[in-house]
Amino acid sequence: MAGSFDVVVVGAGIVGAACAYACARRGLTVAVLERAGLVAGATGSGEGNLLVSDKLPGPELELALFSNGLWRRWAAELGDRYGDIELEAKGGLVVTGVGPGADGAAGLAGLRETARAQAAAGVLVELLDPAGVREREPAITPELAGGLCYPQDMQVMPAKAAAALLAAARDRGAEVRLRAEVTEMLRDAAGRVVGVRTGTGPVAAGHVVNAAGAWAGRLAGLAGADAPVAPRRGFILVTEPVPPLVRHKVYSADYLANVASGDAGLQTSTVVEGTPAGTILIGASRELVGFDRRYNAEAVRRLAQGAVRLFPPLAAVRVMRVYHGFRPFSPDHLPVIGADPRIPGLVHAHGHEGAGIGLAPATAHLVAQVVTGERPDLALDPFDPARFSSEVETAGATT
Repeated sequence: MAGSFDVVVVGAGIVGAACAYACARRGLTVAVLERAGLVAGATGSGEGNLLVSDKLPGPELELALFSNGLWRRWAAELGDRYGDIELEAKGGLVVTGVGPGADGAAGLAGLRETARAQAAAGVLVELLDPAGVREREPAITPELAGGLCYPQDMQVMPAKAAAALLAAARDRGAEVRLRAEVTEMLRDAAGRVVGVRTGTGPVAAGHVVNAAGAWAGRLAGLAGADAPVAPRRGFILVTEPVPPLVRHKVYSADYLANVASGDAGLQTSTVVEGTPAGTILIGASRELVGFDRRYNAEAVRRLAQGAVRLFPPLAAVRVMRVYHGFRPFSPDHLPVIGADPRIPGLVHAHGHEGAGIGLAPATAHLVAQVVTGERPDLALDPFDPARFSSEVETAGATT
């Protein structure tokens, strides 16, 4: 075969790059296979959010808090050797009372309840009145009931972070092969996955990690596994560079509901944040439309209107470009992480939807522990790859 490795990671986005780094730093031999070029998927189309603010108490928040600490440590490890990944501990602001018909009082009460639950789970959060919000964001609209401040929220430049992780993995012996689409999962007589086949030949491996993002369901299907991950399209607007205007990641409270929703139709909520380059990133939209790459003018219009409503000075700022990507959507809004109990040798690391960049280090750490046989630092039961097929089988047995 064309090489034999302890681990083959399929997908070179932020999750795959992190898995390669986490495995290589443990001394495992690693090959990364990417169907396209570098950051050609969601990693190259994301805002770089590293959030705890948008997660309620439960397994995903535990994963986010764990990953938050790992991001800080990994950024220090990568250091200047692999380039600045633009990790900014800028903090996040969630605000309510923005927009026509907004019920500020009810929204603020909901935020208080959210804050209490998150604080009990270890999140640092501060309740703000309108004056407190404007003290942190002077350019924001005065039409606010209040908000929450999350000092643990951070931002990273995802393309730079993925490139740095892959470079660090290569320095530890990993191979990265671009435009190497996996066409077949290779299995032995007992059914164990023992490698993959690409257009340039087979690659043997002790474990195959499915980090294929929105394409993870297709890859799992090659091994006969059920992984109902679907692409969820989202648009982002990028403004021309401007003097410092937005200090934090700022988003309206309805973003929390949209993140948790499984509706297929178009949903938009206002998310605004600056970058070190001076540009302003504006999101966020969600719609389940398959891999439809067409421009959605309505989504873009809503995003622009919401951004101007939240930060009125943006009305005088030009949009430089609009782009979109496909988040890997999981039906229960939890990522899929761990060994597949139905197919030995197959390990999953996908289904994070918009949280993949933030959750990548923790996901990779757990994947490396699974591959090496270590006891995982977090319980993997909530992320069990077989949980969807189990539900189908249970339902079928009761009908």
